[in-house]
Amino acid sequence: MDFYGIFHCSFCGEENEVFVEPEDGEEQTITEDCSVCCRPNVLTIRILGEKIIINSEFEG
Repeated sequence: MDFYGIFHCSFCGEENEVFVEPEDGEEQTITEDCSVCCRPNVLTIRILGEKIIINSEFEG
């Protein structure tokens, strides 16, 4: 099963999609660039069954 989550860029507010690797654990922290403004976002990801919760913070 593929897991995709949505986060809003902490800098420009645009919606972004990110692939989440469930085998990396139920709680993850990754850095992902915004697909619109290219600014880095630090994502805190929690996997709860089939639900994915993503919080983003601007890195920088």
